Amino acid sequence: MKLRRFLIGLLAVAAMTSVSFVQAEETMPGSSDLSATIVSAGNFKTLSSALEKAGLTETLKGAGPFTIFAPTDDAFAALPEGELEKLLADPVRLKALLLYHVVSGKVSAAELSAMTSIKTMQGQELEVTVDGSDVLVDDALVIGTDLQASNGVIHSIDTVLLPLEEEPVVS
Repeated sequence: MKLRRFLIGLLAVAAMTSVSFVQAEETMPGSSDLSATIVSAGNFKTLSSALEKAGLTETLKGAGPFTIFAPTDDAFAALPEGELEKLLADPVRLKALLLYHVVSGKVSAAELSAMTSIKTMQGQELEVTVDGSDVLVDDALVIGTDLQASNGVIHSIDTVLLPLEEEPVVS
C-alpha cells in the first residue's frame, strides 16, 4: 500500500513537471520579450494593464536584461478595496510601484535563493528570505520561477510589493 501511494505521488509530480516543461518550452529564450511573455502567460492581466498605463511596456520590450517579480491577478485582487484604482489614477506612483518589482539583470531562481537582498529599478532594495523551500521577496512568496523571455526572466509572486514611502522632511 505504501509503495502504491509512493508511485501515485511520483506520477503526480512527474505530470506537474511535464506541464511546467511544456509551459517553459512555449516561451524559450529568444521567442518573445518580457511584455509579450507577461501577456501570453495569462495570469498577469492586471500587471500588463498597469505596465501599459505607467508607460513601461516599451521599456520591457527593450534589450534588458531584466528580472520581474510579477504579481499575479490574484495578488492585485487582494489589495485593499479601491487601492488599485488609486494606483491606476496616479501614473507617477504607479510607475514607482511597478519599478519596485523590476531588477536590472537576469536573476534565476537559484541565484535569487542565494541572495539576502536585491536592488530594484525603483532604487530601493527587496529583502530576500529563504525558509525551507519557500523564497520570499519582502513579504511576497515566489510562487512561479524562471519564466524565460528574450530579454529577461519572470518570477511570479503572490503579493503586490509596496515600496517604502519617502518620509516628508520636517523643517
